[in-house]
Amino acid sequence: MKNTEKFSNKHILIVGLAKSGFAAAKVLKELGAFITVNDKKPFDVNEEAKALAEMGIKVVCGGHPMELLDDHFDFVIKNPGIPYNNPLLIKAMEKGIPILTEIELAYHISKADFIGITGSNGKTTTTTLIFEMLKKGQKNPLIAGNIGTVACEVAKTAEKENIIVTELSSFQLMGIEDFAPKIAVLLNIFDAHLDYHGTKQEYINAKARIFENQTEEDYCVINIDDSDVLRAVEKSVAKKVPFSTTTPVDDGLCIKNQAIYYFNEKIIEIKDIVLPGLHNLENILAAIAVAKLVNVSNTAIIDVLTEFTGVKHRLQYIKTIHGRRFYNDSKATNILATQKAISAFDQPVILLAGGLDRGNEFDELVDELKRVKAMVVYGQTANKLERAGKLAGIEVIKHVNNVEAAVTEAYDLSNDGDIILLSPACASWDQHKTFEERGDIFINAVHKLK
Repeated sequence: MKNTEKFSNKHILIVGLAKSGFAAAKVLKELGAFITVNDKKPFDVNEEAKALAEMGIKVVCGGHPMELLDDHFDFVIKNPGIPYNNPLLIKAMEKGIPILTEIELAYHISKADFIGITGSNGKTTTTTLIFEMLKKGQKNPLIAGNIGTVACEVAKTAEKENIIVTELSSFQLMGIEDFAPKIAVLLNIFDAHLDYHGTKQEYINAKARIFENQTEEDYCVINIDDSDVLRAVEKSVAKKVPFSTTTPVDDGLCIKNQAIYYFNEKIIEIKDIVLPGLHNLENILAAIAVAKLVNVSNTAIIDVLTEFTGVKHRLQYIKTIHGRRFYNDSKATNILATQKAISAFDQPVILLAGGLDRGNEFDELVDELKRVKAMVVYGQTANKLERAGKLAGIEVIKHVNNVEAAVTEAYDLSNDGDIILLSPACASWDQHKTFEERGDIFINAVHKLK
């Protein structure tokens, strides 16, 4: 771990535990900070809080009392999921206390460079592809952030010869001061998390922070097919490496003659890539760009692309039962992700969708739903999704209580040759703690079918 004076002997309030807050507290204690941890979960059922208390760290549980800020704090480090309109955070901002996320701590203690990947969709797939390409190319990568281990835990043990490949959310990027990845990737921007950010422009601003501390010696890999990405990168001084699935690009990556080219160098034929779905070509182009920037060989890149079939919960093939192919796309927590999932298939699709109601309608999904044979809907958004399905002309739309029931209903509606696709277009939090939990329930339900 690199020594840093930024947090040494500083008074720091950690708001929200879970994995990131727990890891940050342990690292900050090693750095010699004076820490108070605050979590809304009551102490008697809060294992992380109990463990920190045993280490001699002050913990305040059961809510976010305003009087916490009567003490002097140099920084607040918050869990990314806690919104900035939380009254405790509002008061902290009024007092001028910097509010950071754990990724800022990771940056300051790391001896290794960071590669940061963000975007509304495709982050996990792209992050995993980059990690696998760098590993195959013997570049000593480590994986961190929303995928894998908490970033500051990875950064704590990273050495200079490592490269930390990090998936970053807009929530995390809002809490940075100095964080500057050597290579920043922005895949796309879609109307997501507006319940958190308020407006699309604020969401774009949050994503754009991935570039703000980069220098002319750094790189940004950008999707030039997305006008919002181009807006986000306008002020960046980093060296730009563009990619496009639709337009020839001489100074970046593109698709020509059914093959992928990097600066006019042919890398791989599209037909040789095993990862399904046209939408994944964006993720693949971005991953190749990063791999080439760190001098991974074409052989290593090709080896990964001819072996890599996807990540769990992202258009993950589960099994075939009597000619019905089941796919788990539980990580599709917004409309764009579900649009792309549906478009990956030429066969008839029975779509399982629903979840947390964030206030949006699903009109943007209607055109893609015209390709769907039947829908099984559940959760808070079931009625809204049914409305979109009817606008698309879908005649068979069934309501069920949960994902498990949706699997049985979808199988009963299906025929040999159909695709049964869980791609919810919604966050999972109305019924599940995480999209992973939702996906695992789907997988288990598929395996229970007879």
